[in-house]
Amino acid sequence: MTPAAPVPFLYAITGTHTTLGPVVTMDAWAKRARIPHRREPGRHLDGADITRLLGVESKSWGPERFASLDTVAGTARAALDGAGVEAGAVTAVIIVTCTPYQIMLDQDAFTLMRTLGVPDHVLPLQLGAGCAGLARAAALVAQLRAERALVISYNVTSRIMGCEDDGALPSSYRDNSVHPFGKSVWASPALFSDAAAAVVLERDEDVDGLLLYSRDSQSFDGGPGVSDPLIHFLGGGNDHPAARPGSAELACYGMNAPEITRYYSRGMTLNHQALNDARPGYLDEVARLYTHQANPTLVDAFIRETGLSERKAPSNVRQLGNTVTPSTLALLHADHINGTLAFDDRACFSVVGSGPERGTFIAPIRIPTLPPRPVEAPDPGSRQACAR
Repeated sequence: MTPAAPVPFLYAITGTHTTLGPVVTMDAWAKRARIPHRREPGRHLDGADITRLLGVESKSWGPERFASLDTVAGTARAALDGAGVEAGAVTAVIIVTCTPYQIMLDQDAFTLMRTLGVPDHVLPLQLGAGCAGLARAAALVAQLRAERALVISYNVTSRIMGCEDDGALPSSYRDNSVHPFGKSVWASPALFSDAAAAVVLERDEDVDGLLLYSRDSQSFDGGPGVSDPLIHFLGGGNDHPAARPGSAELACYGMNAPEITRYYSRGMTLNHQALNDARPGYLDEVARLYTHQANPTLVDAFIRETGLSERKAPSNVRQLGNTVTPSTLALLHADHINGTLAFDDRACFSVVGSGPERGTFIAPIRIPTLPPRPVEAPDPGSRQACAR
């Protein structure tokens, strides 16, 4: 079966904003979470144990800050303000989350669009997506040919995986013998973190962006397709209704670590190869490559494989944890506020996630407050300088 190939992406990023929770050290988080140490009964994992196992040194963790959708709505409003766009001018809104506040009938999307004042004729589109949700949203925007799209994404681990009043993890994450990944489900709240992010995409027929999206369920890398969803959350639906015994234990985010490692490592490489085949040397044309922040080991391995540096491919997973879909937008927002980017710089986003799905796209950054990039003086020995 023919693998997915890049297609034109005629959109510029004109606004973005990210909201994080308070950043807590892994040691402080571990003291609250109280994860039993399986090899030493009576002891809990400390921060050093978790950092050694997962590579994460601190986390964005804000159950109070993200107590309601108001924080998410405020993030989206800030992105619109940054783009100089009124909610009434938005033609498409895509909500991306794997931790919705209400799990039925896309009520998060209805609530957010009502709060923001998006016109009633704009369809609510809510994607139950994980780490590659931004690529799916970008592909959907392109297929809709939306003139002006608002993508809102949030992952609020602290609300759904850390609900005890004293901050401890619920028993389903600390001691789970029902879930197929029960022995390691504690790693999900330890790795995943809180964030909300939004981005405004505006269509421009003159933009020479590229977009790739693939589910990899029919074939993957010349072989059979991938059927494992990578993240297993089995409880609460028709297979395991909430009222039945064991559903609570199955309604936990369990990671299939070996499959995640295999799919992320190869999927990110395939994203890179597809773009490089379509546009040789594309990495020299983009100011930044924003990669999904799965975990430090996987991110570092991909950076080494492609020969990149932190100047080209920044990372935040050690400091923030894996914030899922917002992770790359958090990198973009940080670059926006710290002055790294200039108006019309091009950026590449490359993500891999549960489903499984993956994707990558290149787009210019045209946030109005960004300054133009200074014109570099020609090298005195260059042909241009000699001609002068």
